[in-house]
Amino acid sequence: MAKKKFYVVWQGRQTGIFTDWPSTEAAVSGVAGAKYKGYASEAEAQAALKMGYQKALSAKPAAKPAGKAKAAAKPSSAALPDTDWVIYADGACDPNPGQAGTGLSLYQQGQVTELWYGLYQPMGTNNTAELNGLLAALKLAQRGVDQGASVTVLCDSQYAINCVSRWADSWKAQGWTRKGDPIKNLELIQQAYALWQTLKGRITLAHVPGHAGIEGNELADRMSVYAVEQKETALVRYPEPLDLATVLAMRAG
Repeated sequence: MAKKKFYVVWQGRQTGIFTDWPSTEAAVSGVAGAKYKGYASEAEAQAALKMGYQKALSAKPAAKPAGKAKAAAKPSSAALPDTDWVIYADGACDPNPGQAGTGLSLYQQGQVTELWYGLYQPMGTNNTAELNGLLAALKLAQRGVDQGASVTVLCDSQYAINCVSRWADSWKAQGWTRKGDPIKNLELIQQAYALWQTLKGRITLAHVPGHAGIEGNELADRMSVYAVEQKETALVRYPEPLDLATVLAMRAG
């Protein structure tokens, strides 16, 4: 029997502590900038809720008895949403603008099963890389939905999420224009928005903090940098067997 988890929602349709994933999903699904995290105990969840989102993410675990020095903690996947599939998307660009690439990590039933990299741009930006990542993640999510899986897509770019799930509605209503400056990266936004319209209400799309020690995000980050190093223009599956320690030791973005 699976251990009970407690989900803290700091920002969503409803906030507070939830004790099952369906209720949590209903509170955060489709909410731009939704902020939530799972905890193993009610005490941890209560403490995190009081701390607030940013403090809770940066809070260190309780000190353990002194003993032999240990290596730095590895990225954690403990807070994975309770859906069949969890897809992390990320993009890298250095300098900005400059060479850009995209990475994805896919968890199925709580285990990493696929890593993807590519969509290299010789002259891209952080935003184009992140939008490419979100678009690729939505395409992968469609595959999961077609197989009957519940799916969560997590992206560390609030810009990409807002473009697709929040701002694009009004831009489309205005003929894909806006007051002031033209809409940047419009073609990518239109593609991702069109796909989001078919998936909205069927998957969860939410923000995840970048470089916060979350395993799936860190893996996607390494893949995005690897895409730049390999100059891979297609989206390519990273070869198996997956050695996560080796991947996480790659250069970070």
